[in-house]
Amino acid sequence: MERLDAGEVVIGDGGFVFALEKRGYVKAGPWTPEAAAEHPEAVRQLHREFLRAGSNVMQTFTFYASDDKLENRGNKLTFTGQQINEAACDLAREVANEGDALVAGGVSQTPSYLSCKSEDEVKKIFKKQLDVFIKKNVDFLIAEYFEHVEEAEWAVQVLKATGKPVAATLCIGPEGDMHGVTPGECAVRLVKAGADIVGVNCHFDPMTCVKTVSMMKAGVEKAGLKAHYMTQPLAYHTPDCSCQGFIDLPEFPFALEPRILTRWEMQQYAREAYKAGIHYIGGCCGFEPYHIRAVAEELATERGILPEASQKHGMWGSGLEMHTKPWVRARARRDYWEKLKPASGRPLCPSMSSPDGWGVTKGHAELMQQKEATTAEQLRPLFEKADAKH
Repeated sequence: MERLDAGEVVIGDGGFVFALEKRGYVKAGPWTPEAAAEHPEAVRQLHREFLRAGSNVMQTFTFYASDDKLENRGNKLTFTGQQINEAACDLAREVANEGDALVAGGVSQTPSYLSCKSEDEVKKIFKKQLDVFIKKNVDFLIAEYFEHVEEAEWAVQVLKATGKPVAATLCIGPEGDMHGVTPGECAVRLVKAGADIVGVNCHFDPMTCVKTVSMMKAGVEKAGLKAHYMTQPLAYHTPDCSCQGFIDLPEFPFALEPRILTRWEMQQYAREAYKAGIHYIGGCCGFEPYHIRAVAEELATERGILPEASQKHGMWGSGLEMHTKPWVRARARRDYWEKLKPASGRPLCPSMSSPDGWGVTKGHAELMQQKEATTAEQLRPLFEKADAKH
């Protein structure tokens, strides 16, 4: 809060579940973070790479670490939620202490809310995670990845009771949350619930997220309230997404690679976010350490420092001056990379997709969650519905 109050830039970290899934430590589907206890060396190394790239915050790898999510749809784990949350806190603190970083404990949306459980039941789930964060004395708290502002409000209220600073990010775009609440109104509600920092994470690309947070900022200012702003977007281009974001794309989650932003596009994102008055700038799914390094390099003048990882990276490709091939040396300049329109190498692929758009959200029977594994009988109508749409 001192850094943000002084107008400084705080750089967040990147995406853990996608990065660790690709490395073989997270299972796509449940997306749960048992790797913190099961493979701590993998989580520690990713924290370390983000720190080296310029991150000021080590978020605990506790995404989807609520008990109801850890046990959802037949997910069988050998570690308890408490063990996973405690291990994640220890790893984040260990690496944060290696550099100039703070530790943020994070909670996210729950299957219980989607299944229409009561406010008290949902808040008890947040409180259980929060007890670990207090025990481990994290520096601040983040309620992230909420599709419905109501559940995010409940999370903020629980987190705020600790007296620690609270950030809250929704996974929404310019259309608002899944019940149609506008970004401006969402932000006002989060600030009134007690959030010190508000913004968005995941589901949409960087420029869409900057636009959405700008709408949130305008709403807060119109209401006569004050807050700081943050954005931790996807590292994927999503111009064809609807209000549900990238999980509606047919490429989700195993064929998104053609959509990845280049490091130069990340520099543009960092500049636009800063110009919009967003001073907590990080990333979510798809963000690798080199993306965070690009953010740190773009804002090096404002921050007064380059990250350690920039020792192995020439600004705007200047390291290519040492390349053996003359045509590659000719690319050692900013205007080349700024003007480049990268080809995909896929001549038969479209540039845009048609989102699935099932329109299912809290209150729909298809979104009711269960502890038991999904059965073949339950899958059959889903396959038929998907086939009919395509």
